[in-house]
Amino acid sequence: MSARCAVLIGLCVAHAARAFFVGAAAGGAASSSRLQSASGVRAPFRGLTMHGAPPISSPFDAGQTGTKEKGSQKLVGPLPLTLANVEAVLDEMRPYLLADGGNVAVREIEGPNVYLELEGACGSCPSSSMTMKMGLERGLREKIPEITNVVQVPSEGGESLSADAVEAVLEEVRPFLQMAGGSIELKSLSTSGIAPTATLLMLGEGAALTSVKVEIQQRLKRKLPALVNVMWE
Repeated sequence: MSARCAVLIGLCVAHAARAFFVGAAAGGAASSSRLQSASGVRAPFRGLTMHGAPPISSPFDAGQTGTKEKGSQKLVGPLPLTLANVEAVLDEMRPYLLADGGNVAVREIEGPNVYLELEGACGSCPSSSMTMKMGLERGLREKIPEITNVVQVPSEGGESLSADAVEAVLEEVRPFLQMAGGSIELKSLSTSGIAPTATLLMLGEGAALTSVKVEIQQRLKRKLPALVNVMWE
């Protein structure tokens, strides 16, 4: 997982945890705020600095949550589900993707579902599904409660993650496996959750069959970026 993607995911999780504890201590929030101001304690993640990169302000800072400033304009949540509002919320998180050589594009809004495409380095990153679920989806649903699902779509020209797509990749390596006295089967494919997983079964014995497992994993992830894990039975 790249450092920038990890930061984006970590900020979302930290923000959710902070919101829980703030809600639990709502009665003492005012006094706590005064104590924090008096002691000069800074909010976590404010002015976050990555090694070798300029400081980046977290879009999940308590003072920024639900509000985006652009010149004299302010965007305040909860927001209605429109393309303009989806783009505006994504703009808060784009610096993390852009700094890592990636980006995100809105491909479609259908009812309460938003379809996004991860571009550049983010599209081919093995942790792209986690970035989508724990980062972008959490941020969008927090600001735009009408959203039910945020779905990652394959890049233009790429293949979506399905059993047929996995089988097509496996067909490319089956001739070699047969010559080595082995075979391979797709036992299961889970596309739900933050880490889509394919479980494979390889039959046969020999060092050649064992050594090719890593190549098969890499080939699957390269051709199907949405696939996070490849497991073996």
